Amino acid sequence: MVKLFALSIFHKGASEARLLKTTSDLQSFSFFQRGTVNEFMTFASKTIVERTQPALRQSVKQDAYMCHVYVRADNLSGVLIADHEYPHRVAHTLITKILDDFSARVSADQWPNGSDATISFEVLPAFLARYQDPVEADPLTKMQNDLDETKIILKNTIEAVLERGEKLDDMVSKSEKLSMQSKAFYKTAKKTNSCCSFT
Repeated sequence: MVKLFALSIFHKGASEARLLKTTSDLQSFSFFQRGTVNEFMTFASKTIVERTQPALRQSVKQDAYMCHVYVRADNLSGVLIADHEYPHRVAHTLITKILDDFSARVSADQWPNGSDATISFEVLPAFLARYQDPVEADPLTKMQNDLDETKIILKNTIEAVLERGEKLDDMVSKSEKLSMQSKAFYKTAKKTNSCCSFT
């Protein structure tokens, strides 16, 4: 099953990345593991942002997770951590959307010194909840899945028509054989009956 674990927004400074906002859904982990998993995801996100050049996107595989990162030219950065099944295109589209929304609501002068506690961006958990199912949240993915379903249905219909066509061809050839046998039977019956006619 597709799972989205965490969304984080960073500002990439000259020496290190600064966490501005984060949210996560760690319900799939046991209660006692959640703190450790959250620390690992924050550390991995920060490290990936620090090692990514500005104006670059990348996806990094880390054990059972995929870390998708985008560092904009203005050093505002977004990280999405999901499982391997989460579509890459949807992940990067979501990161771009979040960073655009964040930059529209939070002024750039707050980024270098901001923190999770000082910056107000309350829509991040809503993004996390909405994009848990990428098919429903992303219209292009939904359309692609609908097209795939239609393609399967159409293929099955064509196969059924071809099977029916083959069956009809068999029936036509059988009726032609039957017709020839009927004509032969009629001629034979006529010859047989003609020798026994009484006048």
